[in-house]
Amino acid sequence: MYALIIGLIILIILWVIEYHHHQFYRKKIPMIIHVNGTRGKSSVVRLIAAGLRAGNKRTLAKTTGSAAAFIFENGSETRLIRYFGANIKEQLKIIKFAAKRKIDCLVLECMAVTPEYQWITEHKMVKAEICVITNSRPDHLDVMGPGIRNVTLSLCNTLPTNGVVFTAEKKMFPLLKKEANRKKIKITRTDETDVTDENMDGFPWIEHKENVALALNICEYCGIDREKALSGMWNATPDIGATEIFEVHHKAKKIFFAHSFAANDPESTMVLIENISELHSHLDSKVILLSTRADRLFRSKQLIEMLAEIKFNHLILIGEQTQAMKSYALSHNIENEKISDIGWVEGSQLVQEIEKIKINEILLFGIGNIGGNGGIILQYFKERNRKNV
Repeated sequence: MYALIIGLIILIILWVIEYHHHQFYRKKIPMIIHVNGTRGKSSVVRLIAAGLRAGNKRTLAKTTGSAAAFIFENGSETRLIRYFGANIKEQLKIIKFAAKRKIDCLVLECMAVTPEYQWITEHKMVKAEICVITNSRPDHLDVMGPGIRNVTLSLCNTLPTNGVVFTAEKKMFPLLKKEANRKKIKITRTDETDVTDENMDGFPWIEHKENVALALNICEYCGIDREKALSGMWNATPDIGATEIFEVHHKAKKIFFAHSFAANDPESTMVLIENISELHSHLDSKVILLSTRADRLFRSKQLIEMLAEIKFNHLILIGEQTQAMKSYALSHNIENEKISDIGWVEGSQLVQEIEKIKINEILLFGIGNIGGNGGIILQYFKERNRKNV
């Protein structure tokens, strides 16, 4: 009994020491920008950091999306290897590392999903000067739901105690503003119409105007010239989840593979499909490649429900639990002859399946999950872009 009490006291003492050490390191960082939201967090982190670097701010950044990465002051980066999975305590180590480098700014992507962990991350660890909420979409409803209002309120757990908030969210902005006003925090909604088509032409990948507008407003708030910040963003390294289009020729077919795996909620996926279809309006054939994961079946079902409402030529199911997803698609009146269930595949096997589709030029949308089979397919097309296979 005494040993248990002594052990508990030691644990409490160690926790208090760790907490005070963290506060010491946190005070050495002049500004932390904490990026939360449903979609686009990793991209916005990279855009903000690139804009700040272009304005001569010593900036470190960390993403935790499709492939967690740490981005240094010169824009170089390294992947983060997690042997025991993602844990919000990782932010403590990042803040300690950043404090020792005497930087001007640290841009952090929020790691937490559950409302409780979002609150703990911000108010006990990060304590940001600037909070970013990219948007609020119906995703992670199992832990943040059941509806979009709940998701929005969950995201509000990262509203800072002493700071400002920037968001690109439109639909749920009144609720965000209400929560910010209740906490006496200034909130700014950015306007994507401030970003021109010419501004977007500088990006070698498909970026979203609302992400760019959000990043530009934050850089301007930090005293960076708009044109200088935009130039820095053009030269940034995109996140692995950033939407790109790869062209691969297979025999008589031209396959335009639109990597949209990272947009794994229905609303974001629909926007990408519409935007990319407009960019490639000469192609009237849409083939959907849905990559499923056993631990993300709810998300896959949401996407199938969305597909039941739009026009497309064919649906190819890859990854895990594809038989169950095919049954779900059939129950939503997607015709059997429009569905190919091929399970876990390599890129060469996928191309052989596409060969059976009697269309010469195919706009192939990769949606669902980049983790698992999706990442394998993405790498296949990336390595063979504009080549014959």
